[in-house]
Amino acid sequence: MDLRRQALDILLEADPATKADAARALFASLQEALTQEVIQPVTVAESQRIIGLTPNQAARLPGRPERPHLIPAKDVPTRSPFTLEGRAALLHAICHIEFNAINLALDAVWRFDGMPAQFYLDWLRVASEEAEHFSLLHDHLRSLGHVYGDFDAHDGLWTMCEKTSADILARMALVPRTLEARGLDATPLIQAKLTRAGDARAVEILDIILRDEIGHVAIGNRWFHHLCRQRGLDAIQIYPQLMQQYEAPRLKAPYNEAARKAAGFTEAEMAFLLGDA
Repeated sequence: MDLRRQALDILLEADPATKADAARALFASLQEALTQEVIQPVTVAESQRIIGLTPNQAARLPGRPERPHLIPAKDVPTRSPFTLEGRAALLHAICHIEFNAINLALDAVWRFDGMPAQFYLDWLRVASEEAEHFSLLHDHLRSLGHVYGDFDAHDGLWTMCEKTSADILARMALVPRTLEARGLDATPLIQAKLTRAGDARAVEILDIILRDEIGHVAIGNRWFHHLCRQRGLDAIQIYPQLMQQYEAPRLKAPYNEAARKAAGFTEAEMAFLLGDA
């Protein structure tokens, strides 16, 4: 199984439902093959291979539909979740994040060569779980009379993915453990609003997402620290340098400290976030 090239093929797929199904199927086939001891997870040759893009592939990266229309984050309107339209817009925004998260995970698999086999297994798992999140949210969005693409969205997650495409350390620092970790902080607050709005199903879906996202951020933390050790870098010192270099958004309290600690943030890292370092 040429897992990294298959991940690229799925990343280039433009249809969200097809992409989500393919991401889940790839991980399921990998799990089955590993259970039956049919394959090694990633061969040394495959992990070392540099996979280039054709001009056509580069133009299509990442594969996504014509809608939603992408606009600057500051221009995305804020709507009340206490109206049906506003609640649909909120869930659409989360659905968009999960769609981008599938792309981010697949991009990590195909783009970065020379990593241990577990790295690729981890990110294929993430892609599969993000695909499940997208599907759950999209099904619920349909029940509200909308589909993915009905509302404008911004491209912040993929923009950071592009910025960090040449440095895996920056990618691990600034995508899973910075941008995606913000979801750990925001989800309970969103759930409280949805509870008041009477949307029990959305709250249930966000419970699943929060549980899985703790694991995804933990994967980012694990590989960030692995790379820091490999390069002889101090994780606490290099992190703000990377944030400044790549113009990452400033993080603000309140933080979901329990979820962040469960995801592997150390006491020193939490102290830095809280301004105590």
